[in-house]
Amino acid sequence: MLPRLPALPTYPWDTLAEHRARAQAHPDGIVDLSIGTPVDPVPAIIQTALSAAADSPGYPLTHGTPALRAAAVGWLARRHDVTGLDPGAVLPTIGSKEFIAWLPRLLGLGPGDLVVIPELAYPTYDVGARLAGADVLAADSLTAIGPRRVALLWLNSPSNPTGQVLPAEHLRKVVGWARERDVIVASDECYLELGWEDTPVSVLHASVSGGDHTNLLAVHSLSKRSNMAGYRAGLVAGDPALIARLLEVRRHAGMMVPAPVQAAMAAALHDDDHADIQRTRYAARRVALTAAVTAAGFRTEQSAGGLYLWMTRDEDCLASVAALAELGILVAPGAFYGPRGSRHVRVALTATDERVRSAVRRLSDAVG
Repeated sequence: MLPRLPALPTYPWDTLAEHRARAQAHPDGIVDLSIGTPVDPVPAIIQTALSAAADSPGYPLTHGTPALRAAAVGWLARRHDVTGLDPGAVLPTIGSKEFIAWLPRLLGLGPGDLVVIPELAYPTYDVGARLAGADVLAADSLTAIGPRRVALLWLNSPSNPTGQVLPAEHLRKVVGWARERDVIVASDECYLELGWEDTPVSVLHASVSGGDHTNLLAVHSLSKRSNMAGYRAGLVAGDPALIARLLEVRRHAGMMVPAPVQAAMAAALHDDDHADIQRTRYAARRVALTAAVTAAGFRTEQSAGGLYLWMTRDEDCLASVAALAELGILVAPGAFYGPRGSRHVRVALTATDERVRSAVRRLSDAVG
């Protein structure tokens, strides 16, 4: 008899099959805005670095090469004004989702431990806690947590799904609260380079941390910044003691980023030009889609950063999904991300320019 697995929710995107089929039946084909998977080419500088490191017969370093860790420190300092970070306090991960899902277990959490996640949240925060057997509380305010003992608290700014950007003042308050209670704060910063109306700040920034990274972990991904989702290229940085503990467990478990991918990551982190080009692409798609959905009667909310539009027309989210599927446009129901999203949908900016233009035309035609 197989051992019982932790109770896991249905994989959200499996529930969209009917709506996907409807959208695919559109004469001009589907415009899939439901998942934030990159569609633009991997920059040549990254492909070249990967190819140059292809002859890698030995096992890669779990801790990452010194070149990769130095590149990560340099990138965080150059682009996000994070200072005082030692290269030893950086650890590459097999994409950010893998790390998010396994962090509670890597930290040794289990039954009786409490993990706090945002009320509207990337589903993997919840899944990671479940895999560890820990309890989960969805709460956006510290007062809602009350006197309960918290082991791990997740932050996400810019947010997936809403695009909300948390100001430094709020992040500093959370960090202060956590330090008084010896709580580990993990900040998912995968969209940190995609601030639009607001400028995102890392939890490791001195304005938040006071220059002390104790009990802080910042999680980053090159999937969106550098179109490297297929490479599974992520990293975590922060508290040297926590990174050392995570490194020890990951070495035993064989959680290693392939050496050619590490070389590609270093090249990506050293180069800002390709990231700026990609950001410009997303900005243009965001402007076009925002205008089209607004004309179609939707209202965007909170989307000051990130890779998505969080929008509503004050109806059940599945009604909005169905209506857009009739136009051949597939979006994600807000309920995927928590009960508070039941009247919203999430629209990804990750479609080609041609597909975005097609979506804009369809929305305009529907309005008449």
